[in-house]
Amino acid sequence: MDTRQSRIFGTSVNWLKSRLVVIAGLLTLGYLLLPNVVVTVFSFNQPKGRFNYEWQQFSTAAWTDPCGVADLCGSLSLSLQLAAWATLGATVLGTMIAFALVRYRFRARGAVNSLIFLPMAMPEVVMAASLLTLFLNLGAQLGFWTILIAHIMFCLSFVVVAVKARVMSMDPRLEEAARDLYAGPVQTFVRVTLPIAAPGIAAGALLAFALSFDDFIITNFNAGSTVTFPMFVWGSAQRGTPVQINVIGTAMFLVAVLFVVAGMAIGNRRKKQKA
Repeated sequence: MDTRQSRIFGTSVNWLKSRLVVIAGLLTLGYLLLPNVVVTVFSFNQPKGRFNYEWQQFSTAAWTDPCGVADLCGSLSLSLQLAAWATLGATVLGTMIAFALVRYRFRARGAVNSLIFLPMAMPEVVMAASLLTLFLNLGAQLGFWTILIAHIMFCLSFVVVAVKARVMSMDPRLEEAARDLYAGPVQTFVRVTLPIAAPGIAAGALLAFALSFDDFIITNFNAGSTVTFPMFVWGSAQRGTPVQINVIGTAMFLVAVLFVVAGMAIGNRRKKQKA
């Protein structure tokens, strides 16, 4: 290898080293987004058989009639309702628990902190079977309400962790300054504490919504005859996957991307205003 080739090789190695993290990040991002790309592409497919696993022909028929499959939109509506109510319940309870764990000292505080992580570490099938046993012993009728209770229960831990991390990073002197300026407890919470904790609360709420909407194992155990969207997809996969499932999946993905982009835009605008 002559001097010129050595220089070229050295330059290439240095360029690769300086951008290794970026390249690894892009490859990882591509790996994560590949299933979404496949789902989006096959949402424009027109399969000849019952299964939408092989590309046949480009078509927008499924996009023009997303509810063309019986019970699909009904199960989707049910999943959205469950996710919305579970998010609301888990966010309210989780926020209060997070503030209590950070701001107050009480007996068994350490044990409560440890137990908060239990639903996150426990296998879903174990939690699902435990909840089913509880509901059956209580004589509860399996359906919407049992699913909702189960969803709030396993989403609660994720909200607590997200909000707790935000509350722990808050500067207590800001609230003290508000009280020094004769702000009452409610006014201090609404105008100082809540806006600072809002990013953590929003992150916990979004995570709870995604977990609730996407859950299958716990829902399947405690649903009875109720069919949510993940259960509908699982049932359809056994007898034929309609293209409309890809359409709904693509639409949900695009909505999530829009929320992320909107959040980033709002955050950047606030930073510019502060600067």
